[in-house]
Amino acid sequence: MDVLQATVLGIVQGLTEFLPISSSAHLLIVPKLAGWTDPGAAFTAVIQLGTMLAVVIYFWRDIIRIFTTWLRSLWTPELRQDLDARMGWYIGLGTIPIGAAGLIFKDAIEGPARNLWLNAAMLIVFGLLLLFADQYGRKKKEVADLNMRDGLIIGAWQMLPLIPGASRSGSTMTGAMFLGYTREAAARYSFLLSIPAVILSGLFELRDIGDGGGVPLVPTLIATVVSFIVGYASIAWLLRYVAKHSTNIFVIYRVFAGTFLLTLLGLGVISS
Repeated sequence: MDVLQATVLGIVQGLTEFLPISSSAHLLIVPKLAGWTDPGAAFTAVIQLGTMLAVVIYFWRDIIRIFTTWLRSLWTPELRQDLDARMGWYIGLGTIPIGAAGLIFKDAIEGPARNLWLNAAMLIVFGLLLLFADQYGRKKKEVADLNMRDGLIIGAWQMLPLIPGASRSGSTMTGAMFLGYTREAAARYSFLLSIPAVILSGLFELRDIGDGGGVPLVPTLIATVVSFIVGYASIAWLLRYVAKHSTNIFVIYRVFAGTFLLTLLGLGVISS
């Protein structure tokens, strides 16, 4: 992988990690369309550390407040009903499903799940689920209304993006809106919930970077830095956008992209 490819893939990661259109699918599709080598699941997981750093910096006040309040609540009972203390538990427990599934299905995620036919289908199916959730969800609950049940359910939705094409932000936002949360609340909680899972996944896969046929360290670092810069801007834009607009634009894009990819595959222009 050269510097140009690393930069392009870093931009793709930064743009698509937080938009509900699936970064992992785009990191698989773009190299295929460009005639580049598949960078692999390890590269995808590691450069997501750049976009997670963007989340940490963007929400650093919230993260520190949640963590310190949760920690203090362990020995201060009156803090246990505080939203920040509860958020600490929701985020921690909501990370367990994707962590367990990631370890159990690791071989499938790095192999069969990277099939382009499956990715294209997931873009369309989860795009339509997002549309349904946005259209029929009550969208009245805010982050302050989160409870243990909802936190665990949304955490379960976070397992679905282990299949490229589902989208981590799209799946958790879909699950949250089905439960009645507003778009902005769903997006904000989705960002916070993603932090532990993505960081742990990236650190776990870091051992494969530069190993054998994997992507070398320098291009990976370039892509990670670029994804951080672009990702930070994407967070701010998405939170402003969903506060005033529906997710229809993302649904349309997902269905179009999935259909376009299926057409290319069907015509034999690209292979899976």
